[in-house]
Amino acid sequence: MSAPEVKIEEGLVRGFVGSDLDGNPILSFLGIPYGKPAPPVPVEPWSGVLDATKQGPCCYQMDHITGEIRGSDNGLNVNVFTRELPRPNSPPKAVMVWIHGGAFFEGSNATEVFGPEFLLTADIVLVVINYRLGFLGFLKAKDSSLGVHGNAGLKDQTLALKWVQRNIKYFNGDPGNVTIFGESAGAASVHYQLLSASTEGLFHKAILQSGSALNPWAQTRHCAIEFVKFMGKDVSTEKEALDYLHSVPVEDILAYQNKYVASHETRIGLIGPQVETPNGTEVISERPIDLLKSGKYQQVPLMIGYNSKEGLLAVNSDGMFHTPYQDEEKHNLDLFIPWFMDIPKGCSESKQICDKFANVYLNGENVHDKYLLPSDFYFIAGIIASAMQHAKSSKNPVYLYRMDLDTDINFSKVSENIREYPGMSHADDLGYIFNITCNPDMKIGEVEEKAMRRVVELWTNFAKYGNPTPEGNKLNVQWKPIEGDHLHYLDITNDELISDKNPQLERVNAWREIFNVSSHTVGYM
Repeated sequence: MSAPEVKIEEGLVRGFVGSDLDGNPILSFLGIPYGKPAPPVPVEPWSGVLDATKQGPCCYQMDHITGEIRGSDNGLNVNVFTRELPRPNSPPKAVMVWIHGGAFFEGSNATEVFGPEFLLTADIVLVVINYRLGFLGFLKAKDSSLGVHGNAGLKDQTLALKWVQRNIKYFNGDPGNVTIFGESAGAASVHYQLLSASTEGLFHKAILQSGSALNPWAQTRHCAIEFVKFMGKDVSTEKEALDYLHSVPVEDILAYQNKYVASHETRIGLIGPQVETPNGTEVISERPIDLLKSGKYQQVPLMIGYNSKEGLLAVNSDGMFHTPYQDEEKHNLDLFIPWFMDIPKGCSESKQICDKFANVYLNGENVHDKYLLPSDFYFIAGIIASAMQHAKSSKNPVYLYRMDLDTDINFSKVSENIREYPGMSHADDLGYIFNITCNPDMKIGEVEEKAMRRVVELWTNFAKYGNPTPEGNKLNVQWKPIEGDHLHYLDITNDELISDKNPQLERVNAWREIFNVSSHTVGYM
């Protein structure tokens, strides 16, 4: 098959032909620019043929492990994968748009991590996007007159979704059937797109994997002045801080950014989305919980869930994520009180919450699992709270899942060499959706392929039909959406799919009591 060429609104692009896991052709188009930063605006048309056979640049970032700085101002690009281009009388396909994770300060759409060979067995059109990261993508000034309103990275994502609406039909995609999905910070990003008034009509379904806007790392504080002082520059106003940041090389910002995050005890609430002052370009101008309760968001079918042992990411984190045993005497339990609850350390409310933590996580059957509290604090409590609130305020179904797969394609456990720990770690789900070629130790055998094909079937059924287990599905299970106080969910295991309800009931009830201690979070659950 010859190299495919597609004429989109901005110009002609030439891709290449690969194949999915079953040997069917995949037409791949890499690094197609969709926008220019600061503020994000659509890319200008080009003449000639754009070479879309090579991976495009990522957005500026520093690898937190190697310290390598990479990226470009030209990082706003998309990868597009389709089985075929439009033909006469050929119906357009469901579109899935992936937003990557990486704690809002690293990651990209690289095919080495997000290879399309698994998802494309289901004959959908896949788009994988880049967006600005770190303080280059999420710094905000309190003073709106300075023009740094925050959430530039989220605005990049919105611009990419507008690109999809303009151009996906040229790749045989249906602009009227778009599902946005993401993992971790990507899931929180999807949630913010869902909560935003600026995204109406840009997508029609959403999947949140291991992240939501109610997680403590997905809501951040103003810190422009504090950050610049950390860089060694004495400033007293936001204008002075921003002027200084504009004067230094981007490499300096990236180097200090990672050190700045590492210098904070909790290391969360520093880089990421913030509620904006209305400015005409805002993504979100109200607290996520208030929008959830009011129902003032994009009302679309939702899939949301988590992995059984998200907190295993703390095993090799060098203190980036806390466990209650890092200080044997104090247990550091007050570190697990979400910062936005605004509860000072040592006060009566703090002691009340720490007592609750100790009772639930440091006694009984949970006492030997030091990664259970991090699982709930960083991820599961906010995810279940989000699912419950959506089910109360949405007119569309909310499908909740728990994933407990444990095979040789668990991405995090294999890459971190922690296979001996039971349960499914944060980011382990990526290996069941994408072909991750950057890790040669990930092996696909019989159990891996069976599990992967079940996950792909669920995810792509939802993208196609708005129901992960439609009538006549091949999975022999009915996944019920949440109904009132009945938290129906699907347990996804190595051997089977189990329909159940009210997951982790004791821990959910404990977090409901914890959230109700503060006026800032009362009614979360």
